[in-house]
Amino acid sequence: MATNMMVYVLVTSSLMSTCHLLVAVAASLAILSSETASSTSAVGDPGMKRDGLRVAFEAWNFCNEVGTEAPSMGSPRAADCFHISSTSEGGGSGYSLNHKVTEADNRLGVGNSFPGLSRKALDDPDLYAAEKELYLGKLCQVIENATRWQFWMIMLKNGNYDTTSGLCPENGKKASPFPPGRFPCFGDGCMNQPILTHHPTSISWSGSGSESTNYSSDWVPVMQGGFNGTYDYVNSSGTGNISYFEVTWKKRVGVGSWEFNHKLRTSKFYPWLMLYLRADATKGFSGGYHYDTRGMLKTVPESPNFKVKLRLDVKKGGGSKSQFYLIDMGSCWKNNGKGCDGDVLTDVTRYSEMIINPETPAWCAPSALANCPPYHITPNNTKIHRNETAAFPYGAYHYYCAPGTAQHLEKPYSTCDPYSNPQAQELVQLLPHPVWADYGYPTQQGDGWVGDARTWDLDVGGLSSRLYFYQDPGTQPATRIWTSLDVGTEIFVSDKDEEAEWILSDFDVRIT
Repeated sequence: MATNMMVYVLVTSSLMSTCHLLVAVAASLAILSSETASSTSAVGDPGMKRDGLRVAFEAWNFCNEVGTEAPSMGSPRAADCFHISSTSEGGGSGYSLNHKVTEADNRLGVGNSFPGLSRKALDDPDLYAAEKELYLGKLCQVIENATRWQFWMIMLKNGNYDTTSGLCPENGKKASPFPPGRFPCFGDGCMNQPILTHHPTSISWSGSGSESTNYSSDWVPVMQGGFNGTYDYVNSSGTGNISYFEVTWKKRVGVGSWEFNHKLRTSKFYPWLMLYLRADATKGFSGGYHYDTRGMLKTVPESPNFKVKLRLDVKKGGGSKSQFYLIDMGSCWKNNGKGCDGDVLTDVTRYSEMIINPETPAWCAPSALANCPPYHITPNNTKIHRNETAAFPYGAYHYYCAPGTAQHLEKPYSTCDPYSNPQAQELVQLLPHPVWADYGYPTQQGDGWVGDARTWDLDVGGLSSRLYFYQDPGTQPATRIWTSLDVGTEIFVSDKDEEAEWILSDFDVRIT
C-alpha cells in the first residue's frame, strides 16, 4: 500500500499526471453538463454522477416508526454529505472532502436538542426521528436554480412485530394487542432498532491493479464510505449467524457514477428485513410515511410523463423469499381520489413493485382471483377483466391487495396487511412478463437477475398510469404522483438465514 509520503511525491512531482487527471475531470464535467442540458431530470443528482455526495440513512420498525432507540446509537437517522475541493497546491492527495454533517449530528437522540427541534418531539422517539431527518436535510441541502434537494435515502426496516404490544395501528386506527404467531417476533424487544456504524466518506488513490507499484497517470483519486450494522444484540443466545446490513459507496473523482453496494443478511431472530435505496420527495410525505420528509426528487414525477434509468447488478439473490424490487414506486392518495393530508384514518399508501426474483411465484391465478387486480389495462388502454381466463395475464402479477379502508370492493378480494404502514395501504406487485415489454420492463423470468447485470430504461410513468388502483365509485380520478422511487429487496420471513447483495448505479428519473 502506498504511504502518505509516496502520495505526496506523486502529486508534487508528477505535473504531467496531475494535468492528465484534471483534463479527465474537466471532460467528465463537460459531458455531464451536456447531458443535463439535453434532458430534464427530476433528481438533484442526475445519474448519481455528482462528486459531492448526498446520502442519508433511516431505519424503521414494522409500523414505520421508531418506537425505541438502540442503546448509545441515538435516533436512527444519519447522513454523509460533503463538498469536494482541490488542494493540489498544498500537496497531499490533491483533493479534500468538506463534510457537512458531524458524527455528533448523526448520534443525536431523544433528549438532545438541535436547531428547529420542537418541544413536543424532544422526548418522543417517533417525532424526534422525523424532525432529525429535516435537520440533517438542512445540513445537506443543495439549492440550484431556485430548487432544493437533500439526499439519496438508504432505508432499512425490521419486519418483526410484537403483537402483544399494540404498538402498530390497524389501517390508521389504534389497535388492541392480540396473541403472537401471525408475525415474526422472538419476544420482548423484537422490534428494536439496529446498531449502526458509519464509515465517513474518505478519499484515497487507487491504481489500475492491486499489484501495481507504478505510481503514474493510471492512478486516480477514489472516494468511498458506508454504513453497516446488525439487529442481533437484544437476543444474546450466541448461536448461528447474526443479521447484517451494509451499504458502501464508491466513485472515482470526476468519472462515472457512484456505485452503491448493498448487502443484507437475515437471521433466526430477524427473518424479515428490508433494505432499499430511495429517491424521495424533497418535502411533503414520501411513500409510506405521514411525516414531512427529505430526499432527492426536486420534481415529483407524475404519471404518465416520466422514465427511470438505472444500472443494477445482483450478486446474490437472497433466497426464494426475497422480493427483489427492480423498481418500487410509492405514493399516497385517499380512496376518493384526493391527495393525502396526514389524516391516517383516510390516507392510503399506494405501492407498485416489479419483483425480478425468478423464484417468486404468481399468486394471482384463475383459481385465486382474490390475489389479482380486478382488471389489467393494455398499452392501448383496453381493460381485461380478471375472470377472462383466456386473456388475463395472470403470470404478470405476483399479488394484488386492496386497502382495508375501501368500502366498495369487487368480490373476491384480499386486503393488505393493516399494520405495517401508519395508514391503510394498497399493493400491486408485478412479475416479469411479455405484457410489460412496451414499458421496457423485464419480460421473462431471470431478466436482470444474478449474472445478468443490466442498464434499464423503464417507462415507469407510462406503466403506472395503466395499473389498477382502487378508488370509490363516482369520484374524480386521483392524480398519480410518485413521491418515492426505490430499488432493493424485502426478504420476507425466510425459514433460514438468507443473504442478498447488489450494486446500484446511474439512477435517474427523467421527466418526459
